[in-house]
Amino acid sequence: MTDLPDDFEVPDDLSGLLDGASEDPSVVLVITQVAAPAPLAAACAIAKVEVDVVPTPIGAIASLRDPKAASDGAAAISKLLRTIPVILLERREGQITASRWTAGERGDDLPAGLVLSDAPPVLEDLLLGSVQAGDVEGMVTSVGMSRWQAMRTIARRGQV
Repeated sequence: MTDLPDDFEVPDDLSGLLDGASEDPSVVLVITQVAAPAPLAAACAIAKVEVDVVPTPIGAIASLRDPKAASDGAAAISKLLRTIPVILLERREGQITASRWTAGERGDDLPAGLVLSDAPPVLEDLLLGSVQAGDVEGMVTSVGMSRWQAMRTIARRGQV
């Protein structure tokens, strides 16, 4: 056994030893139950959340343009949808995390593998970076959408 220095301490919290624990995410997706991408993009434009929204069979997925704003983006989107929960997926180098958000508040953490188990292929492609949201057919962006355009989109498509 090796002699340890007198000042050697074992920290109480070992979470800081995990790789990537404090890195900013490289990909941030918010999974919603909104049926079409246009109303979600319009609502995000009004809330000043920069996203590219893609359609999927399970609901529209918002890809945040600024991954560092993951919590703020998930909070804003979940406030827009009020009582309907959304799932925030974050990819950091080698790690994917998932959390549930409702009415602007972070809820419980979810097993990422379980979230991805029955997910459409486009979700995995976006999360892994093999495809960009802008390359997905039917993508609608909140970037550059005026408040007037956003209000017309929501009025035309119904509530978010």
